[in-house]
Amino acid sequence: MLQKSYTRWIFVLPAMLVVSALFVYPFLSSIFYSFTNKNLIMPNYSFVGFDNYRAVLIDPQFWWAFFNSIKWTVLSLVGQVLVGFALAIALNRIRHLQWLYKILLIIPWAFPTIVIAFSWQWILNGVYGYLPNMITKLGLMDIAPSFLSDSSWAFVSLVFINIWFGAPLIMVNVLSALQTVPAEQYEAAKIDGANAWQVFRHITLPHIKVVIGLLVVLRTVWVFNNFDIIYLITGGGPANSTMTIPIYAYNMGWGTKMLGRSSAVTVLLFIFLLLICFIYFKVINRWEKEGE
Repeated sequence: MLQKSYTRWIFVLPAMLVVSALFVYPFLSSIFYSFTNKNLIMPNYSFVGFDNYRAVLIDPQFWWAFFNSIKWTVLSLVGQVLVGFALAIALNRIRHLQWLYKILLIIPWAFPTIVIAFSWQWILNGVYGYLPNMITKLGLMDIAPSFLSDSSWAFVSLVFINIWFGAPLIMVNVLSALQTVPAEQYEAAKIDGANAWQVFRHITLPHIKVVIGLLVVLRTVWVFNNFDIIYLITGGGPANSTMTIPIYAYNMGWGTKMLGRSSAVTVLLFIFLLLICFIYFKVINRWEKEGE
């Protein structure tokens, strides 16, 4: 019996070491450095208590980035859920060549982020971009819009790209959940004379709302922490109009080399997302109890 116990740990230990190296150590070191004046240029540092947190919380740029992150997450998430859900409903009703439509619709999710970023930079470029030039040729606008260099367009453009990129993930998962709904319940509702809205509300939604809830949790954390797609396309500009918390933390750590203050930003971000996830899981747990 003791030998079996040791055997289990031997198999689990490599994974635990990898997790510790890639997550636990960076996480604990970020907490530690957030209480110091650690600078990437200077070898020595000292303990400063909560000074980094105070400096971050009174910085107007931090709050600008925070509210940008809120808008970025809410708009992207709502768009991804609505588009992904609509595509899943449509695909669930298709009986012929469904596999082909799945492949075509999942393409945005299959590409690496850097390919997506550079492709959209080319498509939306105000000088030689395909979309701005097509808009002027069609006579929709006299001057080609600068989607990525105009602060009034840049944020909206990034949200659109993120919806286009993330909706296929929602679509695949919701479609899988829809296909688990018993067909007998739909047949019974049809016999009882239920309309489409009643069928959706009383049959479809109760079966898939937990799946949607978990997707919202995952996508909230993912989108709020999103760095690469924003940094590669706009770098947080123009005029900080697309700067989010991850971009702010990066600029603080690698721009000003103030690793201690940058670590404080990441710790605050972690606490905020932890609270959001706590609220989400409370709601999901209530849904699961209602479904029992």
